[in-house]
Amino acid sequence: MFGFPHDAPPPGRLHSVEGIPHCIAHGCGERLMRLGEAFELVWATGWEERANEHLPHFLQLGREFPTLRFDDQPMWGTAHWKLSAIDRYAGDRPAAWVDDSFNDDCYAWAERREAPTLLVRTDPAVGLTDAHVEELEAWASALPIS
Repeated sequence: MFGFPHDAPPPGRLHSVEGIPHCIAHGCGERLMRLGEAFELVWATGWEERANEHLPHFLQLGREFPTLRFDDQPMWGTAHWKLSAIDRYAGDRPAAWVDDSFNDDCYAWAERREAPTLLVRTDPAVGLTDAHVEELEAWASALPIS
């Protein structure tokens, strides 16, 4: 049902949002706060503005983040429908995008951008890990200071 092994406890806590169960990974809030020291964090989720109704509480963030509005309808299993909104928001700035469902369109977009761009794929059954955070921090620290 969620993609994680059923012979072990889930990798996080289950929350019900509008009757749909969501597993929020243990430690994800702390990891996001750590990334907030080097990045401007933005929700790029099909929940759009509703992300701030739930995620800051679930993740114990103590704050909200900007949310993107999408031109295309969300499609489970791929992230290409997010491209136009992410491209507009990033503009000509460096951008790191963390998602669990990149496709060829996402990688092509990242390759053709003039600004430094990093795509970090997560496992939907695990979520954001310490290794992802370390990769993102290393990438950010290697960017030229402007």
